[in-house]
Amino acid sequence: MDVPASDLADRIGSAFPALALAGRRTLDEVARRSRVHRAPAGSLLFGEKQPCSGFPLVLAGRVRVAQRYPNGREMQLYRVGPGDACVLSSSCLLGRTQYPASGIAETDVELAVLSPDDFRALVVADAAFREYVFSLFGERLAALLALVEAVTSQKLDRRLAALLVRRADDSQTVRATHQTIADELGSVREIVTRLLRTFEDRGWVELGRERIRVADRDSLQELAGPL
Repeated sequence: MDVPASDLADRIGSAFPALALAGRRTLDEVARRSRVHRAPAGSLLFGEKQPCSGFPLVLAGRVRVAQRYPNGREMQLYRVGPGDACVLSSSCLLGRTQYPASGIAETDVELAVLSPDDFRALVVADAAFREYVFSLFGERLAALLALVEAVTSQKLDRRLAALLVRRADDSQTVRATHQTIADELGSVREIVTRLLRTFEDRGWVELGRERIRVADRDSLQELAGPL
């Protein structure tokens, strides 16, 4: 989809403050080389063992990046929204490798996508863009290490309580299925459902269809510990 480069540069700069710090020249060049792509919620944006088709900058919406294992279980690695970038895409583009995970549009999304050739050309020619890309690795590596630590050292009930506190909206509601929550926690649906029912019995949550209302945030926060 064609969008005037100046308008796209403004949108990229607004959505990505860290990239805006690179300067207007870099933003204009990124916009000039990008193509806008829209996809509805539930779309598979990229799949495991597929070649990387470009470097996406999320202008609107949210993308879930997850890895599926042979036993059918899925581990959510991270989410990508406006202001974030997909470190797997940059890694695969720089290493010329295939995706080790899948990216699914969690909501309707709008992306500015750099082709592989344009992405590599900018990394080589534009020092500010190159610094931005490599800063992504440090940020995402820290987040992934924190995820590994949480999975290996924290009890699932604490992690579930922390997720509910973190994800609750203004109405204190988390809109997600038990399977989605299990995927995010690296667990299985049956265990998450059992824990949620325990929380409900204690009066901490109220369970509904694809939604969980937080009824006692303080108790969940106490179980979760410092966030």
